[in-house]
Amino acid sequence: MRQFEHPTLMDQAESLAISVSHALDLVIKAKGWAVLAVSGGKSPVPMFERLRYRPIRWDAVTVTLVDDRAVPPDHADSNGALVRSHLLREGAAVAGWAPLIRDAAEAAAPLQAVQRLNASFQQPDVVVLGMGEDGHTASLFPDAPELQTGLSEPQPGYLVTHPSVAPHARVTLNLAALLAAERTFLAISGARKNAVLARALEAPTPSLPVSVVLARHRRGVDIFRTEGG
Repeated sequence: MRQFEHPTLMDQAESLAISVSHALDLVIKAKGWAVLAVSGGKSPVPMFERLRYRPIRWDAVTVTLVDDRAVPPDHADSNGALVRSHLLREGAAVAGWAPLIRDAAEAAAPLQAVQRLNASFQQPDVVVLGMGEDGHTASLFPDAPELQTGLSEPQPGYLVTHPSVAPHARVTLNLAALLAAERTFLAISGARKNAVLARALEAPTPSLPVSVVLARHRRGVDIFRTEGG
């Protein structure tokens, strides 16, 4: 595990974009193509707006999501809509796009989306994670009834979670899929999240799901931190 500290959010975004693009380049050189799974929310937007300009062989990249809310693709809360708006433009416009929720029908019945995704599962090579102040990462929330399944299922794939603190059901990668990635990055900003990260680094516990990822990842996780945010 490596940690990189940055003075500002913009410095963090630039550094993370460079590192993600380098990781994609290495995977593409090794096998000819790569799958990039990114997180949603507002925090990754500055990184997306830098990554899309990086000189990557974008036509050899499939972009997907670590998790998404069970809402239609054009909904304001859709992580997919955020990625389309801020990442899949400029050079990255030619990348493949693999949404988790394809339409309103899947939004209404997210288990159908999970069945589709798992039937032809594509293991992400490069994963970019965030973390909530409750220690969740992806949509592996500590209060979700499906947490134990998400942490214990040995087969990499997706599942539906229903966190009580969130307004929508979620479709998310399970722990096995996060651990199987070639490279995993975790972006942390703000004093509160840095304090949660410090606790998560002490010992793995399901009460802080991100701690399990950090403790068990076979290749380690690169953590990009800033006190700003």
